[in-house]
Amino acid sequence: MGEGPEYHYWWVNQSRAVARGLMGDYLWAAGAKGGSQGESARNIRAVQPGDLIFAYGDGTVRGIGVALRSAFESARPPELAPAGKSNVSATGWNLPVRFFELTLPLHTRPHMGALKPALPQKHSPLRATGACNPTVYLASISERMAGVLRRLLAGQLEDIEAQIKAAVVSELADDWTESSIRRRADLEPADKQQLIRARRGLGLFRRSLEKIESACRVTGLLDRRHLRACHIKPWSLCEDREKIDGCNGLLLSPHVAHLFARGYISFSNQGELLASRHLNPAILMAWSLRVPMKVGPFQPRQCVYLDYHRRRVFDQPEIGRGNAR
Repeated sequence: MGEGPEYHYWWVNQSRAVARGLMGDYLWAAGAKGGSQGESARNIRAVQPGDLIFAYGDGTVRGIGVALRSAFESARPPELAPAGKSNVSATGWNLPVRFFELTLPLHTRPHMGALKPALPQKHSPLRATGACNPTVYLASISERMAGVLRRLLAGQLEDIEAQIKAAVVSELADDWTESSIRRRADLEPADKQQLIRARRGLGLFRRSLEKIESACRVTGLLDRRHLRACHIKPWSLCEDREKIDGCNGLLLSPHVAHLFARGYISFSNQGELLASRHLNPAILMAWSLRVPMKVGPFQPRQCVYLDYHRRRVFDQPEIGRGNAR
């Protein structure tokens, strides 16, 4: 997906009813210990935010899913209970996914000549004949197989990747960065927690920020209970020290933080409010934002981060990856 983090490919064999409508916004696997079910449970825990999932059912690849976050332990969703056994309880793993339906579903049987050499040696989601392997729910597939599917889909995968980038890349970047922090061996647990809390505008980051900023620069609101701690340089693009640096933040009213994090507004070093050419003037009027407007000068260290914001986030709406919590 362009400039986003590297991602991996997966294949899910959905039930016929689910496949026909790409129903739901998650995948769920029981926490089985052995056999093919156990492999699917291990796989669902290995999926990372941003990974792509080919959704297969009823003989066709009908859609592409993108993992929105890592799987978390959960009870079996009620809609997945066996028929007539709504009170069946089980624990497993829930993986939030956003599905994008293919305009032209891909029937796999006619293309097994190309797909067969790329099938996984073990835990393959398809038989060599092209039939679904009913013992496999979620399987990892190679870049080679994904490449074959990409070619057979004739541009549809690229179109969906563009939709994913436009719709969810900011959230994915943050989720992927948070997941990476949790896996790091060079940080103490407390340090990991501070970096992750900073994403949400909490902890050391917020305490440091409140020593510098006391009100929303634009609205003048002083009640900090209603102000969001917003990173100037987007959190997912920061080095560790920048994630918790109070000078890399502003306290903003929620609607102002929304515009700032998404590149619709910025500030000059001298404290002038800047409005993007992409910002609908009706929004400025509805939210009583005046341009030009002076909001007060910034500290030198804040200006370093503001320079980054003006160059890399401002006037490029929907690519900003800042957080306002």
